[in-house]
Amino acid sequence: MKLALGLDLYRGATLEMPVAQVQLAESLGYHSVWTAEAYGSDALSPLAYLAAVTTRIKLGTGVVQIAARTPAATAMHALTIDALAGGGRVIIGLGVSGPQIVEGWYGQPWGNPNQRLREYIAIMRKVFAREPLTNDGPEFPLPYRGDGAVGQGKPLRSILHPVGEVELWLAAGGPLNTALSAEIADGILPMGWGADGTNVYGPSLEKGFARRGSRPANFEIFGGTSVEITDDVRAALDAKKPLTAMYVGGMGSATHNYHREAMARRGFPEAAARIHELWLAGRRDEAVAAVPDEYLDDGALIGSVARIRERWGPLTRQGLTGLIVRSETDEGLQLVAELAGTRDTIEEHS
Repeated sequence: MKLALGLDLYRGATLEMPVAQVQLAESLGYHSVWTAEAYGSDALSPLAYLAAVTTRIKLGTGVVQIAARTPAATAMHALTIDALAGGGRVIIGLGVSGPQIVEGWYGQPWGNPNQRLREYIAIMRKVFAREPLTNDGPEFPLPYRGDGAVGQGKPLRSILHPVGEVELWLAAGGPLNTALSAEIADGILPMGWGADGTNVYGPSLEKGFARRGSRPANFEIFGGTSVEITDDVRAALDAKKPLTAMYVGGMGSATHNYHREAMARRGFPEAAARIHELWLAGRRDEAVAAVPDEYLDDGALIGSVARIRERWGPLTRQGLTGLIVRSETDEGLQLVAELAGTRDTIEEHS
């Protein structure tokens, strides 16, 4: 089981880089560190910063929103950061976000997200291969010859040569994008994997692998977990409910809310629908109270060290190849490193 460190920098009104925590994760043998973006700080700039203060930990985006940049621009970012980092350290996780952000923040049409992702990855791979950049798809026609064009676009090649391989992963929840990740990507960041993730995602993944010809030996499936060492599990769960209610209830519209759908996929469809209904009705305290304890506790590592040790085994048997860990304390990162075997004992780094 590979370990990764998840950073939630994008949620803050100010930006503070947890350099010491990232360096600790690197020293503990963590595979990668992941950043994200919504409509505040971006996901790529922090990775360039971290490239200068680390030496080997991989630098991943979980995720960059494809509406924010053209595929060529994202490829340029990736090549630049990887060159600064020394090569072979960058993972670009791509995601579509939702219509409220795509159309409201970026001024882009929602369009056909599955087709956009397919073309996006194809174009990025052409940039990495330094092939003349052309694309015949409807989402990103290259060279562009549509409205306003002067007809002088050329199929250019990247001036910068890749230093190492840049991996491309997809964030996916529904069956179409899940199958697409298995067909064309290097890994998947599933939304709402849970204990039955293999059963929920497996058929779509197998469909994509069949189109590809087989499952690549190094295809990755990274889920997420939060780690909190505490003697008061009840208080820890209650503290997580407001943010969960906000995401399930308010991060999306009545027709497009991937966090609500993720909760439903993990076996809580009634709760997801109720939280969404209450939040949109302005009854937010009730929405918070409606978040099930089991949803928060399933897949999380919360409680005493003994409780976390007991829950570790089942968590590693869910069909994942890696876990993106979120912890506010060094002790949490150290404990998981011990359990995963990336370090023998917590005491080495106490």
